[in-house]
Amino acid sequence: MSSVNERECIIEIRTSAERIKVPKEKVEALKGVVGAKTIARMKKECVECPQTKATRSFIECFTCGNFVRRLKGQVHCSIRQTQHS
Repeated sequence: MSSVNERECIIEIRTSAERIKVPKEKVEALKGVVGAKTIARMKKECVECPQTKATRSFIECFTCGNFVRRLKGQVHCSIRQTQHS
């Protein structure tokens, strides 16, 4: 039997001087949901992803299934781990 454990972590959002590469399909998914100025700002923001242990664009974080909310310069992320017993 398997069960899913969830824990929530809080990640600081950092601002980068230059834009971070983001896959076009992620940006296209946001058009119409958020404005162009917001997308441009989000392209310059990055987070240290606890799932992949890599620096990722905030847009990738925002479209991830583990994203919970953004609050005061922080991202709340639920980390799902599957355990088999």
